Amino acid sequence: MDLTEKNKYLSRFGFSFERGGAHTSRTMMLEDLRVLLSHVERSDAEKDSYLQAIMDENCLGKRSAKTRMLTYRHLVELYSLDKNNVLFRTLLYFWHRDVDGQPLLAMLCVYARDTIFRSSAQFILKCPEGAVIQRESLEDYIDAQEPGRFSNATLKSTAQNINSTWTKSGHLQGRSKKVRSCARATAGSVAYALFLGYLTGVRGNLLFQTEYIKILDCSCMKAVELAEEASCKGWISVKRVGDVIEVLFPNLIKQEEMERLCEQN
Repeated sequence: MDLTEKNKYLSRFGFSFERGGAHTSRTMMLEDLRVLLSHVERSDAEKDSYLQAIMDENCLGKRSAKTRMLTYRHLVELYSLDKNNVLFRTLLYFWHRDVDGQPLLAMLCVYARDTIFRSSAQFILKCPEGAVIQRESLEDYIDAQEPGRFSNATLKSTAQNINSTWTKSGHLQGRSKKVRSCARATAGSVAYALFLGYLTGVRGNLLFQTEYIKILDCSCMKAVELAEEASCKGWISVKRVGDVIEVLFPNLIKQEEMERLCEQN
């Protein structure tokens, strides 16, 4: 399977490889997501329920109908808000079970769906803890991906939004001066990261070495420990025999989705 076919395949599960991304105008909107998911508590809610909550009930407290619709569209772009989308459905599963992990859970979903934000991970993760992150350096990095694509104003706002998201996820600290810090992985965020890797076709021990685990600032050993904690809670299934680890997701994958995964492999 070549890259184009793989991306098309992963898009069926909710991954996105579109050229754009919400971070040109928004952060990952963690606060709005929290309010929305507290307002619409049912995990089986239809997509229209989220639209109604934002537009008709104004659960996010937006001033105008135009702003409400724009907010809804950005949240859809970031998270899909569709229970038939396995990325969002699984986000909800861990969201209500691992409250402390919500910032990292949201970040993982956005990472899988926002190309511009995803491209910034290499820049952020290579910076050692304690390093000062200059917005201008991130602007240069973004511009280098596709030289001349964005205006200076868009580069500035995009870099600010990206830095804000990495701050909310715990990878950066500070308001005006951003300093690299270490995110604090949780059992739920590790389980979600393992699941994302599983959807891409990775199995066994290699699941603990994917990009999704790496962006949690989590060592392989710590990830195994947190995965076993998630297994004890009944969220996922982890079996270890010697150095061999098997990770399964019986609570998260529907039969038809498993058939697709088997066809891929």
